[in-house]
Amino acid sequence: MATLLVLGASGDLAARLLLPGLARLLVSDRREDPGHGHGSSLQLVGAGSEDWDDDRWREVVAGAFSGLDEHGDTAAADAVRDGSRYAQVDVTDPDALLDLLQSCTAPVAVYFALPPAVTARACRGLVGKDLPESTRLVMEKPFGSDEASAHELNEVVAQLVPEEHVHRVDHFLGTSTVLGTLGVRFANRLFEPTWNAGHVERVDVFYDEDLALEGRARYYDKAGALVDMVQSHLLQVLAVLAMDAPAALDEREFRDRKAQVLRATRLAGPPAEASRRARYTAGRIGERDLPDYAAEDGVDPDRGTETLAEVVLHVDTWRWAGVPFRLRSGKALGRARKEAVITFKPVPHLLTGLHGNPGPTRLRLGFKPNSVSVDLAVNAEGSPFDLEETTLTTHLADSQLPAYGEVLAGVLDGDPLLSVRGDTAEDCWRILAPVIDAWRADEVPLETYAAGSDGPEPTDTFPAA
Repeated sequence: MATLLVLGASGDLAARLLLPGLARLLVSDRREDPGHGHGSSLQLVGAGSEDWDDDRWREVVAGAFSGLDEHGDTAAADAVRDGSRYAQVDVTDPDALLDLLQSCTAPVAVYFALPPAVTARACRGLVGKDLPESTRLVMEKPFGSDEASAHELNEVVAQLVPEEHVHRVDHFLGTSTVLGTLGVRFANRLFEPTWNAGHVERVDVFYDEDLALEGRARYYDKAGALVDMVQSHLLQVLAVLAMDAPAALDEREFRDRKAQVLRATRLAGPPAEASRRARYTAGRIGERDLPDYAAEDGVDPDRGTETLAEVVLHVDTWRWAGVPFRLRSGKALGRARKEAVITFKPVPHLLTGLHGNPGPTRLRLGFKPNSVSVDLAVNAEGSPFDLEETTLTTHLADSQLPAYGEVLAGVLDGDPLLSVRGDTAEDCWRILAPVIDAWRADEVPLETYAAGSDGPEPTDTFPAA
């Protein structure tokens, strides 16, 4: 028997993402290995400040677990739901939190579905306490608020459990996305020999959403697009795209390679040249009319929070010296665009007699759904001396689990492969510190774009290496 302890169980994260992800994981386990999945020996415990009893908590769990019949045998999920319990606790009270932990059957995976500041305070309170054997700590982003606070929190967590028992969640990089990217890179001789500065002109990572604030002002208005997406998720994507091949696909080798990339990553120039920020104004997306971001409920208009962030980085390694990596993420855009684009350099000489300018060769890696596309120059039909662009596309296997199902699978299996290691969490803050400081000082103008538009046109002018 093991325990998944959810702190902040009454919050939106638990009900909307965490518990449905657990439900799908339990059903998937039951289908693939009846009687031997995670649910066969899992106790679910919810804890929060609300005065709930077990029945009220089980109603929440049942709501999150509803609709599972279409996915398979629900016996394991039903057993976890019926055997779950709830505890009212102040997580910032060290003795109360320790009593709760010791009441759980070890090993205990403690999921902090809490604001980061509360998580940090709870961890500090547990220093010096006798935690259950093999306790695992699961923490949501952002980890710290800058490099110094991330380092301080790492030191606190290191006094509680070993690093391999810490899961700093990055649900953006699920197993299927990472393995799909690694498969394209390292299982195809066509790509890996050209995956370097000798052949690649630039790398772009886009995560443009057609979703707006969606009621997240309490968190988002303090974070903004830079911290919410670029500092956490997109830097991890950069690391996977730029890493050298690990000797094996295990957590130490894989995370070592990512760490090497991030240690070598820096802003491509002064923040005024290598970064961009913007915020959406009133507009329309589909059938929805959206207000100006500054007029959204819960937003402080004087804070100057950006809803679109763009940075250009360099990775100072032998493989990537001089190649710009542009990371961009925005909200309330008219077209969702979620992909990494590797743009290759033009051929050194176009054969005399061939005409046209179809554009460079590009490899596109799509995220959720996972796909691979290649933009190629080919001879035009009916006019063989003219070149035109065509795109070859294939879809990669997507996980049968939602993102939080994949996260929980790693936690319950004790596999930190896709969690963010402590040193890389600090490096992500270091990389963007000049941008954060410049934006706070208003040294980079806050542009605007209408909701439902394409946003500011991405520039093709990059700072010199």
